[in-house]
Amino acid sequence: MAIYYLLLVIILFGLYITPSYTTWWFISQLPLHAVGAGILCDNIPGLVGRQRRLCRLHPDVMVNIGQGARLGVLECQEQFQNHRWNCTTLDRDSSVFGKIMLKGSREASFVYAISSAGVVHAVTRSCSRGDLMQCGCDPSKSGRGRDKRGWFEWGGCSDNVRWGSQFSRMFIDAKEKRIRDSRALMNLHNNRAGRRAVKKFMKLTCKCHGVSGACTIRTCWLAMQSFRYVGKYLRLKYNGATQVMIDQDGSGLIVANRNHKRPTRRDLVYLEDSPDYCETDIGIGSLGTEGRACNKSSLGTDGCDIMCCGRGSDSRSVTLTEKCECKFHWCCTVKCKECSKRMEIQTCNGPEQNKNTKQSSRVRKKMRYY
Repeated sequence: MAIYYLLLVIILFGLYITPSYTTWWFISQLPLHAVGAGILCDNIPGLVGRQRRLCRLHPDVMVNIGQGARLGVLECQEQFQNHRWNCTTLDRDSSVFGKIMLKGSREASFVYAISSAGVVHAVTRSCSRGDLMQCGCDPSKSGRGRDKRGWFEWGGCSDNVRWGSQFSRMFIDAKEKRIRDSRALMNLHNNRAGRRAVKKFMKLTCKCHGVSGACTIRTCWLAMQSFRYVGKYLRLKYNGATQVMIDQDGSGLIVANRNHKRPTRRDLVYLEDSPDYCETDIGIGSLGTEGRACNKSSLGTDGCDIMCCGRGSDSRSVTLTEKCECKFHWCCTVKCKECSKRMEIQTCNGPEQNKNTKQSSRVRKKMRYY
């Protein structure tokens, strides 16, 4: 036991540095498999009382919550990899995303939604695998069902997304329900939108039974689709997110602009406009785009004009080595050669580089004039 506590101290000392803003997302950075969630429950920064109680009661589910949080982070980085804000996480920081999440922006709305969805997906998947004693396949999917093709028998193992969603809500929403301000209401709305996104992408899968392949009887089950579908869907919701503000009673959110539509429970909402993320700003947590790779020929968000905020970019040649001319040899290996190729990579200039470039241009103009 002493070894476990020593390992716990080493882990938390190595990771937990910023005490000013912590959230349950910090679980994603802890090796719960190695140490055990039960030992960490009272020492994980950022958890409120109810979350710690759930952690102690369901230590095995906490491992899935950590996996779900990591799943959400990875999907966030996939969806925003070609944008100025690319869902960067900070190493050895208990806030995970840094100060940028203190602002009630569109980006915060997406992070809360995708994190909530990730937990639902991970917990539900673990239920279906039989890894958790508290849940299993969906018990409501029994007997007969009906779809456009007609009647079928429920069989197999339908994903119990209802249980995964309920546990996710109990754990993740616990902190927001303690403080009913505008930011808490925003977070609760986006958490719910994330849970609903997972439910939206449930697919009915069927297997036919009958003589000579005839589909006389169908056995069907409901299964979650790839989490990538959820990520793409929430990315579209991010694009159409609605700006809101708290109502006069302080009990709900209303649309900030009366000309805009009222958001549904599946939509994302935000309170404040986002910064442009062009330059490094420690105060708000913006890392800027200096040094980011960009596509010179693209007119999209990954293009140098947009990514570099008009500061221009530098080109440099790099040599990439990759496997090529792979052949299968009996039995049973694949042997490949290593091929090298030169590539031009564009990276965004920083503010000082842009300033120096402009000054050099002015000097050249003067020299031509004289």
